[in-house]
Amino acid sequence: MAFTVAALRETAAGERRVAITPETARKWQAAGASVLLETAAGLAAGFPDEAYPDVTFVDAQAVAARADILLCVQPPSPASLAALRSGSVLVGALRSHTRPAWLEELGARGVRAHSLELLPRTTRAQAMDILSSQAAVAGYRAMLIAATSAPKFFPMLTTAAGTIRPSRVLVIGAGVAGLQAIATARRLGAQTEGYDVRPETREQVESLGAKFLDLGVTASGTGGYARELSAEERAAQQQALSDHLRQVDVVVTTAAVPGRPAPKIITRAMLSGMKAGAVVVDLAAESGGNCEATEAGREIHVGAVTVIGPTDLAAGAPLHASEMLSRNYLNFGVLLIKDGALLESPDDELATATQVAGLVTSAA
Repeated sequence: MAFTVAALRETAAGERRVAITPETARKWQAAGASVLLETAAGLAAGFPDEAYPDVTFVDAQAVAARADILLCVQPPSPASLAALRSGSVLVGALRSHTRPAWLEELGARGVRAHSLELLPRTTRAQAMDILSSQAAVAGYRAMLIAATSAPKFFPMLTTAAGTIRPSRVLVIGAGVAGLQAIATARRLGAQTEGYDVRPETREQVESLGAKFLDLGVTASGTGGYARELSAEERAAQQQALSDHLRQVDVVVTTAAVPGRPAPKIITRAMLSGMKAGAVVVDLAAESGGNCEATEAGREIHVGAVTVIGPTDLAAGAPLHASEMLSRNYLNFGVLLIKDGALLESPDDELATATQVAGLVTSAA
């Protein structure tokens, strides 16, 4: 029995990505699905309707009402959620920790929901990991923002007017976003350092040609994230970091844990000791920021230091971000189907780990 995979045109402010691209539409069809999209769903990402072969286009309410699997970049509108049928499946970045009420309502109506931010960080889940794929986009774009906001060139230049020394760039947090930011800074020619409280990241930082900054504090945790620092560790970290920041031209911070407030790493006192013209780009702005002065979605000035808190970085490169995201969804969708039909109760540990509405199954 054929099933229908669908996606809406995203309506959140600044959102330009789409959950199904022409490439993944063909692959869903090869897996036995009919593909249904809202008219102009991919246009903002660079995919006009005519780029989708053999795909049906309808309005938003019809998409939700006819979908067996509805894929979303951000949670759909209340009207679209209300149109979902019993037995249908919602898959996306649902921010489940902030929306318990409507998830409970979906479950009561027989709609199953999977929030892919909850995927465990395992080898098997890597191809479905939406946090990692979109963090790579964010890290790249954050460094470009830093480069265009800084009053200095990133690379060393030798000119008839003299030699321009390279900018000193520090990336705090060596996860996916941080490593992509480091790689981008290196490509731009900056003198680049990476810092993380997890000592195992040193090799990754150095493999990109950057220097690993050792502040004498380590805090490896579980699930690929750092554990929370003790008061003594935090004081030692902040003193050593404060001293080092006096030499830095650009800082990009990336320390964040899904569902929890971002750790405060850069204090206002540290900002006051930085060079005039220094720039801080805070990727954790949406979850409170790694810098005390960060304001989400704004560029502010603390003395002579610029602090930028971008909130839509992945959406700002929508074509490639959508290509990666839609492949994540396709790879996860394989868990929900068998022999060309939608499973009522997928018995898989990754499906169970991400399920936030509907009957929760147990893994085999």
